[in-house]
Amino acid sequence: MTTVRSTPLSPQESRAIPEVAGRWPLIGHLLDFQKDPIAMLQRGWREQGELIRFRLGPREFFLFTGPEAHDFYFHAPEDQLSAKEVYQFTVPIFGRGVAYDTTPELMLEQLGFLYPALNEAAMRRFARIMFEETWQFAEDLGEHGEVDLPHAMNELTVKIASRCLIGEEVRAQLDAGFAEAYHELQNGINTLGFFFPYLPIPAHRSRDRARRKVAKLFGQIMAERRRTDAQPEDFMQTLMNARYKDGHAPSDDEITGILLTVLFAGQHTSAVLATWTLLELMRAPSYLARVKDEVQDTYREAGTVSYESLRHQVTLEHAIRECERMHPPLIMLIRKVLRPLHYKDHVVPAGALAMVSPAVSQRLPHLFADPNRFNPDRFAPPASEGKQHHYALISFGGGKHRCIGEHFAYMQLKAIWTVLFDRFDFQPVTEFPEPNYGSWVTGPREPCRIRYRRRPQASIFQ
Repeated sequence: MTTVRSTPLSPQESRAIPEVAGRWPLIGHLLDFQKDPIAMLQRGWREQGELIRFRLGPREFFLFTGPEAHDFYFHAPEDQLSAKEVYQFTVPIFGRGVAYDTTPELMLEQLGFLYPALNEAAMRRFARIMFEETWQFAEDLGEHGEVDLPHAMNELTVKIASRCLIGEEVRAQLDAGFAEAYHELQNGINTLGFFFPYLPIPAHRSRDRARRKVAKLFGQIMAERRRTDAQPEDFMQTLMNARYKDGHAPSDDEITGILLTVLFAGQHTSAVLATWTLLELMRAPSYLARVKDEVQDTYREAGTVSYESLRHQVTLEHAIRECERMHPPLIMLIRKVLRPLHYKDHVVPAGALAMVSPAVSQRLPHLFADPNRFNPDRFAPPASEGKQHHYALISFGGGKHRCIGEHFAYMQLKAIWTVLFDRFDFQPVTEFPEPNYGSWVTGPREPCRIRYRRRPQASIFQ
């Protein structure tokens, strides 16, 4: 593991960090970045190596690329490399006293409340819910039709996540207002809001109204649970029963904020990854046939999805992992440098923004053979390219901030496509889309429509 230097480099020892070519006065690299940020960062890596710098207007950024640089980045202490100052735009959504509006230690304690709710017994229950929701979703689609794929995957993953993670009562409220409020909260994450989260623009006013609506809904559910002494097995109840180290209970607004943090961390990214999975598999019919054969072999006798069966679907899992590698939902993970950061013979100054990019690092040719080709078998033996270094894949982050919902996300995507590939054949209606880098979570550009038709053979999931 590469560690932060305990003794600072002297000016004579340090070496200048190379800058990406093409900087303009005042705006820096903004034009190239807006046009295609990943192409610009890939060019910087090819020309300058594992640590490069660039400017977006007045802000200076430093990109760490490659497993050794990732190891250093993810193990830097919080008082030196901090996410809190970067993600202040989430505070109006998640609320005060949680996530990035509290100390890193308290944030970890709050998320730690949820670990018991992600145990094996919970995963078994989640697998059943994922199957039921996807089966009903397929029923509602009918025999054939055409859908906007990102919209459909967002709708389905909201249903699954709300029921699994927050509670049956919230799932029941989707059509009565929660889905609309959640969508308004999602729209509150925008480029302008990243810099000015409290600017009184229409999207932010809608965001704030939606936050109040969600808080009211969650508060009513918690009050009813206390009145009836109900104890359902979900994240909301886990948080209601939790106590901080000093013995006090989280407030209802803190519980609302933690639940929204978890929902945002997993639902939108899962919807995007589910979308890219189908798009890539439609372009790889031979591999898709193997996925469908695996579904038939796994469920011919069982007739229903289970935690155990999903774990055995490695062909589908490798396809999802390859889509995660090629199309990471979060293309950049950013931290603010609070104290000078010493990496090898370089110094990243305090006040700068340090980042890693899954979209750049997961296509490095010395780590992944023919990195621009969709090849799920790269994750199977003997290649096992994803296991050559702990930080070869960083879509789910790393270190103390690695996403706690990674296994949930994979199980969810496998459940979704297990049911839908059994039920339907799919065809693209539009050209394979380019990534939409204008969104914080990078999905495909619109339009992104697909056509579906029920498979002629009887479904094994009746």
